[in-house]
Amino acid sequence: MTLLAAGAALILAACLAGLAASRPTAATIAWMFVLESTPEFWLTTNPATHETILAVMKAAGIALALILALKHGPKPDPLNPAFAFLVMFLTGLLHGLYPGLTLTDSLRSLLGSIAPFAFGFATLPTRWCRAIIRATTLGPLFAVGAGILLQLTGLHTLYDTSSGALRLTAGGEGPYLGGFALAAIAAGLLNLLQTPTKKEVYLLALNLLIILLTGDRAPLALALFLALAAISLPSPNLTAQNRLTILAATITLAALAFIFASSLGFLRVISLAQSGDTANLSHRNLVWPYFEAAIRASPWLGWGAGAGKVVIPYTATLAGTLGTNAAHNEYLRIGTEGGLLGLTLLITLMAAWAWRGSRPLPTAQRWFIRAVFLTIAINAATDNTLIATTSSILFLWLTAVFATATEPPKPPA
Repeated sequence: MTLLAAGAALILAACLAGLAASRPTAATIAWMFVLESTPEFWLTTNPATHETILAVMKAAGIALALILALKHGPKPDPLNPAFAFLVMFLTGLLHGLYPGLTLTDSLRSLLGSIAPFAFGFATLPTRWCRAIIRATTLGPLFAVGAGILLQLTGLHTLYDTSSGALRLTAGGEGPYLGGFALAAIAAGLLNLLQTPTKKEVYLLALNLLIILLTGDRAPLALALFLALAAISLPSPNLTAQNRLTILAATITLAALAFIFASSLGFLRVISLAQSGDTANLSHRNLVWPYFEAAIRASPWLGWGAGAGKVVIPYTATLAGTLGTNAAHNEYLRIGTEGGLLGLTLLITLMAAWAWRGSRPLPTAQRWFIRAVFLTIAINAATDNTLIATTSSILFLWLTAVFATATEPPKPPA
């Protein structure tokens, strides 16, 4: 029966690969939307199965990148951050893997880490890139729609009230939906700098509302920072009237939220602000010492790709109590896996990749993209921004932007 199931899975995979090869744009968008529906949450509650679903989804992304490379040609990308994860994997083998981390698990973690950057090694058609950029702005709306269907079918709840306030989760958890919406807002703001339209403004407003309803504070703050950056940059396409409209709308919403704060306590962000209980909501003070100890034990080379997943085993009491064994800090996780060498290499490649990729863009768009990378660096201090599936959407969008960066700027609408 196991062989039969494996054979059926191979046949299905071959059929899907054939469809993807014939319709790579549609296949990539479908993969994005499935990823944003977070099936790892509504298909299972088993942590092991959860990881398997994530592995399949990320492997599908690598397969799509390979299909595009075969169809349109490979592309050298020497500054791609994926190389840093490869170095971490190799140094882990030389140094010795963290106790409890197998070679198979380390290799699987390597593939999961490079998946968000895999599309950088393929020549990407302009039409494909534009479709991906648009899909990035629409993804959170699809996720909410999928969440409504899951609520109606009883597979997953659309919202969570366990924290004492409303938190929109769609098909997964609030932080994931917030991360997808943050990527959508970044994409929408860049579109606004290129060609200001009412459609972009409406999409931005909807995605900002989604972040607000998730109750995730970091994406909300970073989204507002990116909005201020966008309207502050000197773009010839964004008129003074456009800027004043966006600024006035933002101030109006903030004023309304302040005035009616007592009536909006059911929203998690406002509830936390009213209670003053805003520190250490993810119990980071309990988690971080374990990763700090692992880094002290091997400060230069780390313990290999995937070590961050076994520093606190899933079976540990702490992981069971918190519901996660994640580091909630990418600097600590990368430091554990690659040591100072891996962390320095990743930061250097990420900065160089961003600088080189954004350089052909018009001035305002160029600095806006660099501001996006600044938000990634800030968010990485308190969240799992590189290992979570949200990174696959964010870096796919950035790759599409870089691939079209040599195009002349679009004229104002």
